[in-house]
Amino acid sequence: MNLAALTLHDASEKLRRREISSVELTSAVFQRIDATEEKIHAYLTLARGSAMEQAEQADARLRNDPQVSPLLGIPIAVKDNFLTRELRTTCASKILGDFMPPYDATTVIKLRDAGAVLIGKTNLDEFAMGSSAENSAFFPTHNPWNLKRIPGGSSGGSAAAVAADQCIAALGTDTGGSIRQPAACCGVVGLKPTYGRVSRNGIIAFASSMDQVGPLTKDVRDSALLLQALAGHDPADSTSSNRPVPVYSTGLNGEVKGLRIGISKDYFVPGMDGLVQKAVRDAVLKLENSGAERVDIGLPSTEYAVAVYYIVATAEASSNLARYDGMRFGHRAQARDLTETYMISRAEGFGPEVKRRIMLGTYVLSAGYYDAYYLKAQRVRTLIKRDFEEAFKHCDVIITPTAPTTAFKIGEKIQDPLQMYLSDIYTISANLAGLPAISLPCGFDGDGMPIGLQIIGKPFDEATVLRTAYAYEQATEWRKKKPTL
Repeated sequence: MNLAALTLHDASEKLRRREISSVELTSAVFQRIDATEEKIHAYLTLARGSAMEQAEQADARLRNDPQVSPLLGIPIAVKDNFLTRELRTTCASKILGDFMPPYDATTVIKLRDAGAVLIGKTNLDEFAMGSSAENSAFFPTHNPWNLKRIPGGSSGGSAAAVAADQCIAALGTDTGGSIRQPAACCGVVGLKPTYGRVSRNGIIAFASSMDQVGPLTKDVRDSALLLQALAGHDPADSTSSNRPVPVYSTGLNGEVKGLRIGISKDYFVPGMDGLVQKAVRDAVLKLENSGAERVDIGLPSTEYAVAVYYIVATAEASSNLARYDGMRFGHRAQARDLTETYMISRAEGFGPEVKRRIMLGTYVLSAGYYDAYYLKAQRVRTLIKRDFEEAFKHCDVIITPTAPTTAFKIGEKIQDPLQMYLSDIYTISANLAGLPAISLPCGFDGDGMPIGLQIIGKPFDEATVLRTAYAYEQATEWRKKKPTL
């Protein structure tokens, strides 16, 4: 039995039945990492010693209490922008270097409390700024389906690790598509919850009004189980919602009869790959044949989403990254005085894409340009949110492509930031409006690269998003295909 290839729910069931142990499962995952990591480069830090200790503790808990969390004993990877106590956290940036956080992010605490085994920290675009995992200060991550292709970003390491069976599941963050787009590129499931559903406490901030934590998993049921453990109010996060958290897995029954699916022509635009468009339309037809009802809707402000995002997100990034000054933690340059220390430390510590976004953000917030750019972008963001509110009067979920193309070649767009930014054209709007959205596989292109289907839901209605995704997943065979490496 290939233990590393198990889904979270299958592994959990086998652990409960004592068919396998957490030590065996964790060892199998590390063996898989040893066999494949030289090709993929999904991890920045591995925690072998502590992970095996956690696995032993999980096995002891399993012996004593059969009514345990489904995450108990499950090896899970975490994106390297989550604070992890006494485990290196770099955000894939030289400016943090070998930073050892003094405390865990709330979501990491929840994983530990549930008995999950934290096996390591995954690679990402520096400070989560990118769509290809090429902006890491250390090395790019490769797509397990084709090692010459990008895995998506910024949670590229987490998506690649899940696709390659280098973990049972992983956590990522999504600011403009950074969970869903890599999930689409790597043929896995990626869920961005509603803004406020999962705590952001202990997540290294990029754009605070849009950052959200979510799972990357091998199937939809795993996503529901992981979200269950992560969701809920956190007093340490002022944006955290105190709404009750439903039991997400109970709604996964494969039924979509009477479900209204919104389709907007604004998401099917020129330049979109023809095979991607066909796969998404075939997926809608599959759901219609299962009893769902198609509804045509309009989302006219969608065309402004990329421009709005790259004003609001860079403005917030400029503010959030001001704390990295060479004084309190991380990289400090040798300099003659305080001002020079600031300047040289930041120049040496930040990579090109982070510098680009800090400069853009500082510009749009500056005197004389604030009203023309930042204030106007916030107003258009409100229009985008209102478009969704109006659309959801007529439908229960909205279906779109996750990305306009499949994973492109490494190096293909790194010198063209505007083309890179367009990779997130279909995912950005959900972040601007704070909506839940999931990506799952819906086919492959002519080169054998996965295609992603995005399902967007109403605020705090992850249950319907998951139910719809599960129904489609169970009606198809895409989840059963694996990269051969």
